[in-house]
Amino acid sequence: MRIIAGEYRGRRLAAPEGRDIRPTTDKTREALFSILMNEVPGARVLDVFAGTGALGIEALSRGASGCTFVDQSRMAIRLIKENLSACGETALERSRVLAGDFRRVLASLEGPFDIILMDPPYRQGLWEDAFEIIAQNDLLAPGGTLVCEHRKEEELPDEIAGFTREKERRYGISKLSIYRCYGPDDMVI
Repeated sequence: MRIIAGEYRGRRLAAPEGRDIRPTTDKTREALFSILMNEVPGARVLDVFAGTGALGIEALSRGASGCTFVDQSRMAIRLIKENLSACGETALERSRVLAGDFRRVLASLEGPFDIILMDPPYRQGLWEDAFEIIAQNDLLAPGGTLVCEHRKEEELPDEIAGFTREKERRYGISKLSIYRCYGPDDMVI
């Protein structure tokens, strides 16, 4: 697993042993950031269910102003910190790593974020709670983008908690559902 483009391009990231943490594949990350390429520079990013931190670190590498990483697994928190350290001081300075249950951590965050990346454990329905908490706490900026990675068999709704799905792409066993938060000035008539 490596960073695909930007400031930290080519840096190898530590990956977990076993199957407790499922990192997003390089191919899927590359496709996602091709979709988000114009939104990332200067963006404030939130990486929920961060695992290895690969999604958030890729955003930092491509010019995001900062990234907050959230995970409850001690192994994941260790991997995120190790991977940020491997990218150097600038990555560490622009990052915040928060440990704990996503419900509690999301409820305590101050938004808004321009991009929210979620890769929850498959088949547990955690994305539903995450969408609700993100909406209730205004964590996504108007016009912001929320990306949820999920199993290809799992159908996410076109609209949820005030977010509208704009795109859905399939990569291997997973799908990326890309939602937007529309503010009053963004409405299309």
